[in-house]
Amino acid sequence: MSEYFMTSGGFIVAEGGQNPENKPALAAGELSNGKFRLIALLLALITLVAYLPVTRDRFLNFDDNQYVTDNHFVQSGLTWDGLKWAFTTWHTGNWHPLTWISHMLDCELFGLNSGAQHYVNVLFHAANAVLLLLWLFRATGALWPSAFVAALFAWHPLHVESVAWLSERKDVLSTFFEMLVFIAYTRYTQSVSDERRQIAPQPPSGLSQASGRGSLFFWPAVVCFALGLMAKPMLVTLPFLLLLLDYWPLNRFPNPGTGFSTIGRLVIEKWPFFLLTAFSCITTLWAQHRQGLVNTLQQAPIPLRLGNAFLDYSQYLGKTIWPVNLSLIYPFSHQLQWGKATAAVVFLLVVTWFVWRMRRRYPYWVVGWLWFLITLVPVIGLVQLVFQSIADRYTYVPLIGIFIIVAFGVKDLIAHHKIEIVPAAIAVGLILSGCLFLTERQLGYWRNSETLFSHAVAVAKNNSGAHINLGITFAQQNRETEALEQFQEAVRVAPDNAAGHIFLGDLLATMGGTNEALIQCEEAEKTINLNPQPAMLHYLLGSLLAKLEHFDEAMSQYNQAARYHPDNPSLYCEMGSLLFMRSDDAEAVDKFREALRLDPSNVPALILLAEILASDDNPQIRNGAAAVTLAEKANVMTGGNDVSVLDVLAMSYAETGRFEEAQQIEQRAIQLAQTAGLETAVLNQRLKLYQSGRPYRERAGPHD
Repeated sequence: MSEYFMTSGGFIVAEGGQNPENKPALAAGELSNGKFRLIALLLALITLVAYLPVTRDRFLNFDDNQYVTDNHFVQSGLTWDGLKWAFTTWHTGNWHPLTWISHMLDCELFGLNSGAQHYVNVLFHAANAVLLLLWLFRATGALWPSAFVAALFAWHPLHVESVAWLSERKDVLSTFFEMLVFIAYTRYTQSVSDERRQIAPQPPSGLSQASGRGSLFFWPAVVCFALGLMAKPMLVTLPFLLLLLDYWPLNRFPNPGTGFSTIGRLVIEKWPFFLLTAFSCITTLWAQHRQGLVNTLQQAPIPLRLGNAFLDYSQYLGKTIWPVNLSLIYPFSHQLQWGKATAAVVFLLVVTWFVWRMRRRYPYWVVGWLWFLITLVPVIGLVQLVFQSIADRYTYVPLIGIFIIVAFGVKDLIAHHKIEIVPAAIAVGLILSGCLFLTERQLGYWRNSETLFSHAVAVAKNNSGAHINLGITFAQQNRETEALEQFQEAVRVAPDNAAGHIFLGDLLATMGGTNEALIQCEEAEKTINLNPQPAMLHYLLGSLLAKLEHFDEAMSQYNQAARYHPDNPSLYCEMGSLLFMRSDDAEAVDKFREALRLDPSNVPALILLAEILASDDNPQIRNGAAAVTLAEKANVMTGGNDVSVLDVLAMSYAETGRFEEAQQIEQRAIQLAQTAGLETAVLNQRLKLYQSGRPYRERAGPHD
């Protein structure tokens, strides 16, 4: 079987698809041939059609609220305040401004149309598949293996989570820039080698290759890497991937016996990439520590982390080969199965030894295997973030390495055994058809939170996290009995999971079981510091205790949450509300002002502080002018259509003597409330006050 390679001197025919004399695989003109364009078009079209079901998907109650549905900055579209927030926030425990901006652009273009926003993920995924095809074809000159890799990437069911889950926009967006890095870097290596993949024996310095014509591709690759890190920091392993690509398919490593001087120069050459990696690692770890997302050694000891890491590698390989029973949440076990862990270690060591032994004959084996191992390092559990076993989304880039082994292995198998093309093509077609079938089935579970978490509960036993999220879904639908069953099951299978006790307690309190709710509060408090995200758990427990009118205990929980996360504006807003309910108005004002110092555009803090300043019965606290400023800002930010904001704005106008405006605004609030089927009695009472020329003086608590 022959492959064709193009150089400036013309075509070279190589038996078995090997690139002779380390020549550059392709020149730009070869990429315009009709076969490549047809394959790229079919790849994109099939991917776009296969993922059409995501247009019916709803926003999930799992992260989508933080990224879109409860995020005012994102919902406001592209604004200066939003852009500033995107570059300065640590929300969700990461610094990924480009991801935030992409969600803002979605809302700017589509509003809260979930189907359109989901399909943007699909467009990025299809683009990533085409770029992967383009890069591999340029780097290797092997069209059909490159197409096989790209098709597996596009249609493998393990990648559904990264595409169908709106909150994983960061996955497809960061990979888009990573593919651009690979393309630019490949062009760079080809341009500086003078049509030779091996570096000249004695270059003047390790940095000289990034000058002249090569810099036209090198520095754009650096910029794309920076943009990728600004979408998702998981790209930190990319400099190591570039070194792997130097080995194969770019063939920039020295020949046997020439020493390691060239390898050293290849490492030094990539100093901008390593510098960006170091910055991203430091920034990410700092942000996640601030959010309380990194487990302590007490919560996750080193032996547990190492054992689970080896098990996770083997589980990912298993799910790649047999992708069934996939779930958004997999249960995490604190009891390590040492027998399985030992077997996983032996298996991984044997495979690594074998591919290393075969590196000269099949260099893509060692590259693909190390690609898989290295790219999973940030998420394999060595740095333990919450209690996550494995996650399908983590395979989005790592599986490219396995796909390279499979595709180029099939190519060599066909060439070595002289297998007929037709049966080989049928076998490949069956594999890809199976992937598409399983992908379509998996997409069916992503319609909404209920279908997704019902499936998670069905495929994984003792899945406390899935039970909790399914219970939350039922509670939001006022299906209290079903929600209660899910929360009780979550507590049963994981009694040390503080979140299960908190959500069960909250539901019991809603159903009138105050004493039972307090029991759950006590259970949660016993285990809260053994759980990941203690800041969030203290916050949730404080909210539950406030709901039960245990104000002192609630404030204690809020203070503990502030110890973990001292710059959470929502926390100070809750503390202010609690102090307001306790009639500590002056302290409440201080808390709301602290919330606004941390987040000047926090709408709840704006309206609650404005309400106190406009209506408090203590004249030393009231400040009508300040209330108007705050309420007007909140009104602009909510588009003038929020009943509570309009009510407070009218209250503020009345405090400053602007009674006609107060009446107009209150009437607008009443109309909106009536349209939404809300109670209007309190609004009408205030309207009568303004019509009689009196401000609202009676002290009032925060609005529902």
